[in-house]
Amino acid sequence: MREEQLKMWDDRFANQEYTYGVQPNAYLKEQLEKLNPGKILFPAEGEGRNAVYAAKLGFDVSAFDLSKEGRKKALKLADENNVTIDYQIGELPELNYHKGQFDVIVLIFAHFNADIRSEYHQLLSSYLRKGGMLIIEAFSKKHLVYRTKNPKVGGPRDLETLCSIEEFKTDFKNFEIIELEEKEVELNEGLFHVGTGSVIRFVGVKK
Repeated sequence: MREEQLKMWDDRFANQEYTYGVQPNAYLKEQLEKLNPGKILFPAEGEGRNAVYAAKLGFDVSAFDLSKEGRKKALKLADENNVTIDYQIGELPELNYHKGQFDVIVLIFAHFNADIRSEYHQLLSSYLRKGGMLIIEAFSKKHLVYRTKNPKVGGPRDLETLCSIEEFKTDFKNFEIIELEEKEVELNEGLFHVGTGSVIRFVGVKK
């Protein structure tokens, strides 16, 4: 299954056009503009639009993904914007991040398979320093209805990979919740996030 997913992403990212555009996610932009620059991690970063934006704000940016084609596009975008990002390829447990390394961790539509999601969330939490901030925007389980009506809005096709408020509360129980809500949003991100969808937004500070 993961080999099939990787091929899908490599094929998608191999196109010249940026799958989700080159502008940052609107919610991420809103949150980062409130923060002082520090060390930031972008898991499942794809073609790099959000990582590059953070680097332009002065953040020390790390990112990772499974897709080599995504990394190529991300480094190209970074070069075009005269910034540098540290972008690794691989599965999270195999990468060389360490406890308390980051001031901010950002998950923007970073949907991990259900069998590894809690493990990955908890591992990522360990990489965040005490007092560090976690920022998430993810498709909610209600989003499946929106996707059925309009496939152009994108997002996972299966309920298990979509997220819930309860799962975030469980996986990130060692966080002070600043914001946690499920809401309907209008997306206009490149080719594959276009239309109305249902998302969960989470901002928390590690205790």
